[in-house]
This record gives sequence, structure tokens and C-alpha cells, in this order.
Amino acid sequence: MDTGISAKDRNTIAGGLSRLLADTYVLYLKTHNFHWNVEGPMFQTLHLMFMTQYTEAWNSIDLIAERIRALGHYAPGTYKQYIRLATVNETEGVPKAERMIKDLIEGQEAVARTARSVLPLAEKANDQPTLDLLTQRLDIHEKNAWMLRSLLKK
Repeated sequence: MDTGISAKDRNTIAGGLSRLLADTYVLYLKTHNFHWNVEGPMFQTLHLMFMTQYTEAWNSIDLIAERIRALGHYAPGTYKQYIRLATVNETEGVPKAERMIKDLIEGQEAVARTARSVLPLAEKANDQPTLDLLTQRLDIHEKNAWMLRSLLKK
């Protein structure tokens, strides 16, 4: 494979994208779970917001995995791999709505940190498609975290 990115750089970037994929998948599942189980006075608002966010995350999973494949590596695709790679924590049980929001803020911020950690790797390798993907992911996760934080304002 000779696309202008060394094998070593492709491996390093694919590793970072694998962590991003794992974080995104765990956050997707958590958000979908909260969509199903949210209760309380903010039910309708949260139910719809969570649906918007999990749908966007679901659609991004394929983009991240396909970029890993384009770099010549296999994308992780099992829960065992995701739990090992992810920094987003699972949530036990069904928390109250406010705890759900806080957990999702932490998750959105964790995914943003993971994406940001891969940026210098892609930049060093002059990997423009990965840089574009990471920039888009950062924008979305930072915006989602801001929107969730705004719900907690008193």
C-alpha cells in the first residue's frame, strides 16, 4: 500500500481511530439506552435530544471504521475490544435524568479528548482525510456537550 503515508504512521493513526471508534460506540449505546429509559419532567426534551445524538453517533461509527480500513487496518468490532479500547465508561442501572445528562456530558467530552489526541498523529503524517474526520467529530462532540450542559443551568 502506497498512498503517501508510511506504514508506521498508518498503524499509529489506525490505533487512535480504533480508540475513537470504541469511545463513539460506547457513547452511542449509552445514549440510546438513556433515550429508552429517561423519565421525568424533561422527558420529551431529553428523549428527542438523545435520539438526535445517538443517531448522529451511529452514522459516524461507519465513517470512522471505514477510515481505519482505508488506512489498511481492520476496525475493531466486538464489545470486548470496545471495552478494552474505550475511555467512555458504561453506566450501571437506570440513573435519574440529571445523572444521565451528566454522564453524557462526560462521554461527549471523553470522545472529544480521544479525537483531539489523534489530531497530531494525522497532522504529522499529512493525513488530510483523517484530519477532516477528526475536526468534524470534535465539532459535533463539543457542541453536544455544550447543549447537554445548558440543560443543567439553574
